[in-house]
Amino acid sequence: MNGLLPQFLAAITDIDRQDIVDAIGQGAVFALMAVGIGLVFGVLRLINFAYGQLIMAGAYALAFASEHDWSVWLGIGFCFAVVLTLSFGMERLVFRPLRTQSPAVMLVTTFAVAFLLQNAALLIDIRDGTLGEAAVSVASLNQAVTVWGVDVRKIVIVAIVIAVVALGALALLLGRTTIGLQMRAAAMDFPTARLLGVRANRVIGSAVMLSGLLAAIVAVILTVEQPFVDPSFGLKATIVVLVGVVVGGIDRLWTATLGGFLIGFASDIIYAALPTDQTVFLDSVLFALVIVVLLVRPAGLFAGGRSSLAERV
Repeated sequence: MNGLLPQFLAAITDIDRQDIVDAIGQGAVFALMAVGIGLVFGVLRLINFAYGQLIMAGAYALAFASEHDWSVWLGIGFCFAVVLTLSFGMERLVFRPLRTQSPAVMLVTTFAVAFLLQNAALLIDIRDGTLGEAAVSVASLNQAVTVWGVDVRKIVIVAIVIAVVALGALALLLGRTTIGLQMRAAAMDFPTARLLGVRANRVIGSAVMLSGLLAAIVAVILTVEQPFVDPSFGLKATIVVLVGVVVGGIDRLWTATLGGFLIGFASDIIYAALPTDQTVFLDSVLFALVIVVLLVRPAGLFAGGRSSLAERV
């Protein structure tokens, strides 16, 4: 690694518009993942470690559709159906029965669900004697178009637009609808909210299903970008997003979302800046920066003092 830091600092100054656009697209995807994780955390105070496996399941659904020559839109619809069904089952069979248990019990349960889904995917995947499936039917969405002299992949444009629309819709949902206000009340004080008439099952179910909807969207975007699907698909991205959520400030949905965007943007910029033969050190550089940030701002990069607990969602 001799000379890596000077090379990296020099390369940072050579970042062009192409790299910035790609980084914004990556940040948008990671922001969507952060919202999905943050919604469940805001209501249940639980980090769902099975979130990455929901994305993996959606990717396998797209690969299945591709294998059977389904149309792109039919495959995407199947992806949404699979992820939302798994989210519904997870809420009914895991989160609802165990929500009164200790946080440690629920946390371990999400790990168990994650490994269960991953091993189920492995058993299904190796039925033909090979590991991994190709989802080629959505590859056309990864083609590039030229915008102001910059080659922008269609999926990057889609990711940015969907992220903006989804965040705007979520803001309206939380601020203007009954279920949104109930979710915010539950995030502030769940026991008191229930005494005031907030229906716990409805609030938790809504948060989990919204989280699943975002997981399905992310599954489509990531599969377009990386059409080879295996049981570890989306796992690394989920871990990075979890780190970003903590860096941004896990107690508030908006700071967690900003943290997700920032770590996605930073990872792409760092990858572009590193010399080709040094890209294996991407994770080392990224997590070293994370440690520095947390040493300086333990509560999160965007945490501004003692915020109201109602702002968690």
